[in-house]
Amino acid sequence: MGSGRVTRAAVIAALALGACSYAEELLWPSLSGEDPSGAQSVAIEPSQGELQGSPTIGGASAINSSTITPFTAPVGSTGTAVGSKIAGMTLELQALKQAIERNATDVRTIRADSEAKAQRYYATFAAITARLQVGTTPGNPVLVSQWNTAQSELDGIAVDIGRMNSVANAIAADAGVTTYLQDSIRATYRLSGAIDEDHRQLRALEDEVDRTIVAIDRLLGDANAAIDRQTAYVNTERRNLSQLALAVSSGQVYGPALSSGTGAIGTSGLAAAAGAAPTGSPLVVIRFDRPDVLYRQALYTAVSQALDRRPSAMFDLVAVAPNRGTPSDVALAADTSRKYAEDVLRSLNEMGLPSDRITLSSLTSPDIAANEVRVFVR
Repeated sequence: MGSGRVTRAAVIAALALGACSYAEELLWPSLSGEDPSGAQSVAIEPSQGELQGSPTIGGASAINSSTITPFTAPVGSTGTAVGSKIAGMTLELQALKQAIERNATDVRTIRADSEAKAQRYYATFAAITARLQVGTTPGNPVLVSQWNTAQSELDGIAVDIGRMNSVANAIAADAGVTTYLQDSIRATYRLSGAIDEDHRQLRALEDEVDRTIVAIDRLLGDANAAIDRQTAYVNTERRNLSQLALAVSSGQVYGPALSSGTGAIGTSGLAAAAGAAPTGSPLVVIRFDRPDVLYRQALYTAVSQALDRRPSAMFDLVAVAPNRGTPSDVALAADTSRKYAEDVLRSLNEMGLPSDRITLSSLTSPDIAANEVRVFVR
């Protein structure tokens, strides 16, 4: 064992595990099923809820009634065919403005609903992380209930995204009506039998349609921006909520997600690693020599340190079974070891490490007495 190269993080890992080994400049913790003893108090880092800023769902620019200006029809029909056509287009424009105002009201309402849900979600999330920071029991039913409440609020924001999409589609349809009105006005200019008053009214109608197009573009842009913000927010918080579920299950909070995205266990993670088996010293060795081995916090610490040193690092999980006894004993041990490795993989996923950065393989060894999962970094 080297000397003089132990960091504060390494001390924490050592206190948690009770045994350690080092390789190069990276801490290689060894995990076992034995209960730690002689543990000392350690400073608690700020929770994810404390570090997380208040969520923003609304847009930067407000949509209000002044966005849509009322339109008064030009002076009554002149008695010409062109005048009658202008009167009909005026009614269509008035109906269009009423539809735009309804859509603007819907956008404001949905924004307010999403903002309220986000605030309730954030408050619940922060309450859970605060409780985890001071310590609690694994699977605390109070925290489980709060977690379900937070998930319900987040699901509500996702529903609001669908509502906003519907409104955006209606606004886009209104834009189509303005295009039709523009074409109709241009065609009406070319009609014969018009008097000067008809063309004056046409110009007023054309100017109002142009202003309406600007209002629709602004409204549609604000609605689409709100959809993008809410979608990004929900996607991020689903990952955070998934990691929080692991913390609630174990009764302790680990820290920020290990990577920017997570993935479900897929073929890339469950397939046997191609090529030669990983060589060198493992980053982590988890020995499953007793039930309910508490390895997750130490695993998170080790992998987090590895990613701090090398953000693009990949990880190899090797399920190692003891090669002892009859062939059936060896086969049973190998199957159990693979299940342990899948549990470790799932834990890493829940901590925020995507499956496409992890490979999973297995082997047997006569040198061990209990199943192990070894984590290598490359």
